Order: sequence, then structure tokens, then C-alpha cells
Amino acid sequence: MQKSYKNKNNMNRFDIFLWAFCTKKGRFGFGESALNGENFPLFVGEIFTLFFCPAPEYYNNCQQGPHLYRGPKKIHCKKKEKLIMKKFAALAVAGCMAVSLAACGASASAPASSEAASTESAATSAAESAAESVTEATQGGKVGVCIYKFDDAFMTTYRNALQEILEGKGYEVTIVDGNNDQAKQNEQINTFITQGVDALIINPVMTSAADQIISTVKGADVPTVLINREPTADQMSAYDKLVYVGCDAAQSGTFQGELILDTENKGDINGDGKVSYIMIQGDPENIDAQLRTEYSVKALTDAGVEVEQLDLQRGDWDRNKGQEICQNDLAKFGDQIEVVFCNNDDMAIGALQAIQAAGRTVNKDIYLVGVDALDAAKNEVANGNMTGTVLNDAKGQATQAVASMEELLGGKTFEAGSQSVYVDYVKVTPDNVKDFQ
Repeated sequence: MQKSYKNKNNMNRFDIFLWAFCTKKGRFGFGESALNGENFPLFVGEIFTLFFCPAPEYYNNCQQGPHLYRGPKKIHCKKKEKLIMKKFAALAVAGCMAVSLAACGASASAPASSEAASTESAATSAAESAAESVTEATQGGKVGVCIYKFDDAFMTTYRNALQEILEGKGYEVTIVDGNNDQAKQNEQINTFITQGVDALIINPVMTSAADQIISTVKGADVPTVLINREPTADQMSAYDKLVYVGCDAAQSGTFQGELILDTENKGDINGDGKVSYIMIQGDPENIDAQLRTEYSVKALTDAGVEVEQLDLQRGDWDRNKGQEICQNDLAKFGDQIEVVFCNNDDMAIGALQAIQAAGRTVNKDIYLVGVDALDAAKNEVANGNMTGTVLNDAKGQATQAVASMEELLGGKTFEAGSQSVYVDYVKVTPDNVKDFQ
């Protein structure tokens, strides 16, 4: 074989086939032995993919020659093409094998016709098997998804959206429950890495664990998308194959405050010149809880409204705790409470139960706001039992998280300071709630 393959970037598909099959340094590295023993199935599968997947330039990333990348980053045969061409592939592979043997001088004399027929039959059978395998395989790669805990109402909506989108794109998806235990989640991340996932989507149990998480995924060189709980820009800058997808929690807090400002008395129900409120916070270690707590009140003070904090309690995003905190505060402060701020809807629904049990009426003698726009909360807004909520767009964030993951898989990196991708919140009020139901 006289043709030079030093410049592999100029090789066409057929050149690649000949080089791979015939040379000692080729992809297959077994020349005439390709038809023998355990090498044959591998050969058939490789050649099938070579001829019916994307252009040769994708293969030229190996010092030793054309290299077929098997992950989701570059090679994705179309499902329709696989189904249509499965049978044709067998004949194509058989024909290619015959041509390659002639071109490389596989034998000094031509084989008998019966032997050729036998070889072609074996090639056809193996190619059909290989084609079937390709057809049945997922188009994407393996994705590991870590959720801080499954029994969080918002994250349930989020993970269901993630699963639907990823599986719809052909990815093999495994989603695990961290049970609100950071040590357990760390183990889950390490397990995913050991299993060889192509990408990770992580909802950290604790934002304080960001440094450890980022160090782990960087060490394994796994493209990673963090969701829902945002590390600092400095923390994320340690790894350029990392991006955060979420919402600006400060915006959600601001919108909560604006919901109160939009009431006829700007939250000052008793007319004493100040808004007296209680704050039911999520997890104070969580940056979202911190920002929602701060900016909901800041929206009022920035508008020139005087405020009075009667109580601030940690509710851990939990409905039962929201109910308990509100119940205790209503017993302690009574009619002094004009506004109940809740960092999420689950706690707001719990607070609503306490408000109704105490004989108070939302939007008449007390205001109540949450965040997430859960179905249950939207129903209460529509029925006049909540002043409003703020849409935390789980599906929109899930869509963006997958899009960012695919950018990373395609080779994109993110510079320090540009690693956060935000999806806007939306105020949900009695006037527009039907648009979201």
C-alpha cells in the first residue's frame, strides 16, 4: 500500500477505512487478522460507525491516527438514519471489507468463491448485529443527577422536568436522592465518577460544600452543572467546565416585597405608618434563603416604607415547620402581624393553615407571600388565600441546565465571572395567575 497517511486531516472516509484496517498503527491494529476471532465484531462496529456517523474531521484527534470518539460530545447518529440504514449497513460493511482486502493485498492469491461467500455472509451477519446494537443504544451519554432531597416540592418538579428532557434527548439518566445529607451526596458524586458518567448535574445539599464538590469534579474532569444553590463566583472560577444555572434569588425577594407594595395600603393594614412582619426563612445557610430574606424587606425600605420585624424563624423549606412557626407567632403577636414573608411556597401553605386556624383572613387583615409558584400555591392565589407568589420556573431552569450541559459536552468552557446563567422569576398575582395554571 503506497498511499501516505501522514496528513490524516485530509483523509476521506474511505481512506480512513483503509488506513484503520490495513496498517499496523491503525485504529484496529490487526491488518489481515481483522476477520479472525475476537477482533471481528469490533471491526464491524467500528466500520459501521465510521461510514454512517459524522464527517472524518471529527476522528482526527488521535496522535496515532483517526480516532472515533464514542461519547455524546461529537458523535450522534440520527435515529431515523439508523432505522432506515440498518439493513443497508450490513451490505456496505461486507462490500468495504472485500475492497479493503484487495487494496491491502490481504492474500497473494484470490480466495475460492465459496470462501468469499462464507466471509461475506459472516460480515453481513455481524454487521446486522452491530447495526441493531447501535440502533438500540442511547444517542446521548450517561448523566448523573444529584438532588439534595426528593421530598422537596419544588425540586420534585425540577427533577421530573430534568428527567423528561434528558431522556427525550437520548441520555441515560440516573437521579439520586441526597436525603439532605451532604456526606451522602459526596459519596453519590464519587460513585457517578467511578461509573464513568459523561456529565453531572448537581443540586448541592449545602452551598458551603461547593469547594469540595468543585474540587472533586475538576479532579475527574467531568463537565458539571450546579443547580438551585449557587456557589460564589470565586468558588466556581476554580473549574472552567462548571456552570451554575438558576435564578437570581435577590430578584425573587424583590418581587415578594413588590407584591406587598402593590396592595392598596402597601402592607400597612392597621395604618400605624409601618409594616410589621414575620419572616419564615428556609435554610439560612442557603444563599437563596439569605437573599430572599434580605431583598423582600429591602424592596419596602427602598420605597420609603418603614418596617418592623416581629420575628424571623428558620423553617427549612418545610410546610409543617411553616405552620408551626406562624401558629406560634400569631399566638404571641396577634393582630400586630400584618405581613407573613415565606422563602418558599411550601412554608407559605403551612402558614396559611395557621392563619385560617387563627381566624385571620388573607388580603383582609393579613398578607401572605411565597416563592416557587407551586400548583397548590397558585390555587390559593386564585382563591384569594395568598397575596401572591413568585414563579421559580423549574421547567425553564431544567431546560437551561441541559442546554448548558450540552455546551460543556461540546467543548465549551466558561470564564471566571461568567459561570452563572439565570432564568428570570415572574410575579404571580390574582390578576395573572390563570396564565400560569
